Amino acid sequence: MMEWIRFFITALLMLSGMIFFTAAVVGANRFGHAMNRLHAAGIGDTAGLLLVLLSLFVAAGIHVDTVKMAFILFFMFFTSPVSSHFLCQIEYYTNPKLYRFTQKRFGKKTEKTKSEH
Repeated sequence: MMEWIRFFITALLMLSGMIFFTAAVVGANRFGHAMNRLHAAGIGDTAGLLLVLLSLFVAAGIHVDTVKMAFILFFMFFTSPVSSHFLCQIEYYTNPKLYRFTQKRFGKKTEKTKSEH
């Protein structure tokens, strides 16, 4: 009976991870700006990887392989957001058309518009 419960939990987590990966692919292809694409890909990639590895944790049980997968998860949780952030900064500083869509407020006091009140 416990094997069936473990199987259904593993299948549910794996299916959820695949849904996140699919949503990341659709979001990366659907959005127009590079920053939006990177955000969709980064969030979907991190959440999908978490759910897939959790399903593998449940399937493997407590084993040496589980520790290896935990190291992979730890590594990916730090490298994926950092690389997405770095690529967004490159896009921000090299794309001259992007300044129309963003506001720079690095320590400058700006007057509030009527819509911000």
